[in-house]
Amino acid sequence: MRVMIDLCVVPIGVGVSVSDYVAACERVLDEAGLEHTLHAYGTNVEGEWDAVFAAVRRCHETVHDMGAPRVFTTLKVGTRTDRAQSMQDKLDSVAQKLGKC
Repeated sequence: MRVMIDLCVVPIGVGVSVSDYVAACERVLDEAGLEHTLHAYGTNVEGEWDAVFAAVRRCHETVHDMGAPRVFTTLKVGTRTDRAQSMQDKLDSVAQKLGKC
């Protein structure tokens, strides 16, 4: 099953700057071959269920390996069975309604 998630991984106990940890998770998603888009407070990810959630686990492992004693993650998860839809399809639909394409 294909899934789209909004992922926000927050290392706790590492200070106020988390960009090194965000970059590490982005590398995990790249290595997993998943389509993903970084935004100001997280990352949208799409792919097959098992691959996406394996990457989420790997993000946690990576952030812990970098020294974070705790990791807090928020997830929004969406699936569809009526038709195939990508993250870009969703953005294009809104842009069309706004007359931007």
